[in-house]
Amino acid sequence: MNIAVVGLSHKTATVEVREKLSIPEARVEAAIAQLSNYPNIEEAAILSTCNRMELYVVTRETEGGIRELIQFLSEFSQLPLQFLRRHLFILLRQDAVMHLMRVSAGLDSLVLGEGQILAQVKHTHRLAQQYNGAGRILNQLFKQALSAGKRVRTETDIGTGAVSISSAAVELAQIKLQNLEDKRIMILGAGKMSRLLVQHLISKGGKKITIVNRSIDKAEEMIGHFVSGAPDVDFQIQPLENLCSCTAVSDLVFTSTASTEVLISRSNLEPFITDHPRLMLIDIAVPRNVHSDVNDLPNVHTFNVDDLKAVVAGNQESRRQMALQAEGILEECIDEFDLWWRSLETVPTINKLRQKMEVIREQEMEKALSRLGSEFAEKHQEVIENLTRGIINKILHDPMVQLRAQQDIETRRRAMHTLQMLFDLDPQFNKEGGFGG
Repeated sequence: MNIAVVGLSHKTATVEVREKLSIPEARVEAAIAQLSNYPNIEEAAILSTCNRMELYVVTRETEGGIRELIQFLSEFSQLPLQFLRRHLFILLRQDAVMHLMRVSAGLDSLVLGEGQILAQVKHTHRLAQQYNGAGRILNQLFKQALSAGKRVRTETDIGTGAVSISSAAVELAQIKLQNLEDKRIMILGAGKMSRLLVQHLISKGGKKITIVNRSIDKAEEMIGHFVSGAPDVDFQIQPLENLCSCTAVSDLVFTSTASTEVLISRSNLEPFITDHPRLMLIDIAVPRNVHSDVNDLPNVHTFNVDDLKAVVAGNQESRRQMALQAEGILEECIDEFDLWWRSLETVPTINKLRQKMEVIREQEMEKALSRLGSEFAEKHQEVIENLTRGIINKILHDPMVQLRAQQDIETRRRAMHTLQMLFDLDPQFNKEGGFGG
């Protein structure tokens, strides 16, 4: 068994490439089922966000498993293997574990220390469990990664005031437009990213905000969190069919929906754009909500999630020292997972020893009960059963704890060989334990 991660991120691929590999939640179940059907894939989980698409797997055979993953990504994205390989990264064993820990802690994010990724990792784990992709190893890995992410945010200041993708988008708008107070602002979508957009727009002085969304109820629920705290903000809610008319009267448009189809294109804007003084479009969705053909129109300035890097860069330097502190915490969490991973090597030996002890216990108890007579046996069998089980458990407890806790591979294997010889156990057991196997 081996742990591997294959994927791409804002560090290795542009948004044009990332959006082709983005896996919407509606397709996660089918994708996990397909991955699990490959001969060399034992467990699978899919992390798909605006900045990354990563497959976490446990492989039966590493090279074959990696080939299957790359083939899956090529088929899913309809991108040629030769093109796709230029953008993919492949991490194995300890590197794969460290990567998920860093992702969960926000250290691999476009915005260093961002908090939203922790919830996304948690959601990835939940879906992998729900669709039978995560087994014993990935469950432990994701639990450890989530714990590491929480520890980093609790024990360091890296998350204090950390900007998100949404706040970086608002900051970009303020840099380009200077003053947001007199701008007519439209937000397409009413999810978590849009809620953060509203929060940061209000803090930057935004006064005229229109929410366009497929579900009016969801938009009203989102706005309800801000109305009482921002009485001077003019909130409007419009259905999706009014998208074009709302865009026509807006100065600044943010798009952040989960739609897999383009919602704003050149044909939507052409009827009014020549008479429009200036329209700024900031698309933070992946796949993108705004088609690239709008760039050719006059009076239109478009930005996507990759354009936020320059805005974020100024914020990064102040967080680098905190990131070093966070790396130390992650090393502890990796050591904990490594200890658990290596302990799996002892499981077959422990199980065989326990099974042998149980067979002996049952045989000896049966002999004793037959000598005591049926009346006594029926009356006291449960007591005797609990007594003998308790004795076996106490005898095995210390040797098993010591065996699992032994970090030196050769010492642990010698101990297992000794147990197998002394108790005449089946010598078949995994000799590939640990990350080095």
